[in-house]
Amino acid sequence: MPTITTKDGTQIFYKDWGTGQPIVFSHGWPLTADDWDGQMLFFGQRGYRVIAHDRRGHGRSTQTWDGNDMDTYADDLAALTEKLDLKNAIHVGHSTGGGEVARYIGRHGSKRVAMAVLISAVPPLMVKTEKNPAGAPIEVFDGLRAAYVENRPQFYKDITLPFYGYNRPGAKISEGIREKWWLQGMMGGMKAGYDCIKAFSETDFTEDLKKFDVPTLILHGEDDQIVPIRAAALQSAKLVKGATLKVYPGFPHGMPTTHADQINADLLAFIKQRQAVAA
Repeated sequence: MPTITTKDGTQIFYKDWGTGQPIVFSHGWPLTADDWDGQMLFFGQRGYRVIAHDRRGHGRSTQTWDGNDMDTYADDLAALTEKLDLKNAIHVGHSTGGGEVARYIGRHGSKRVAMAVLISAVPPLMVKTEKNPAGAPIEVFDGLRAAYVENRPQFYKDITLPFYGYNRPGAKISEGIREKWWLQGMMGGMKAGYDCIKAFSETDFTEDLKKFDVPTLILHGEDDQIVPIRAAALQSAKLVKGATLKVYPGFPHGMPTTHADQINADLLAFIKQRQAVAA
């Protein structure tokens, strides 16, 4: 399996398919690069080089005890882009991966970045604070941690319902998609998954978003029950200069899977439009 080794000895697994302009995908918690299957096949077939990694502690990467935080995730992503010498790359992040992309640009700049895409992403800040009244109370995330520790396998099964909007009336439930989510989650380390709840909920990406200086697309579902749009995309779009915001009525958090055709088409259209402007 292809891996890179970071400066602290962590092995990061990655997929690197196809040729052309690179698109780098950063996955959500507690998943893996496999969550991007529907995007990697689509864009790989259209002449792009598609790359996705398992975040440290997740999937096939080292099950780390330390370093399960956004700064280190961003540094790992930078190490991968440097090892593969990626230039003019399009960085796409879903959920926690959106935070990873934001912190990567915030810490390492955009010299290797052509565009950024945040899908159902956690920035700017999920937890409620005096400055972020639209966020969720810390008790919500304490509850996630408690359920995680008590019975991680069952917690992972249960969370797939709101994740994909399968708890809504009339929803067409795919047990295969639920099982794929569960399998990805269970591949990860217990400590890393626990720590990542704090990382995705309590990290403030406000200053990172202000540093964006590349074309940026922000996609979010109005019915996102995991990362509610009010404290997320609607705020991020105000912080990223010149961002393009697209809101999907009724779409869930896991819309890159449940509505892959729509998301892929809109992402491709954005990329083509920006390429035409730059030409």
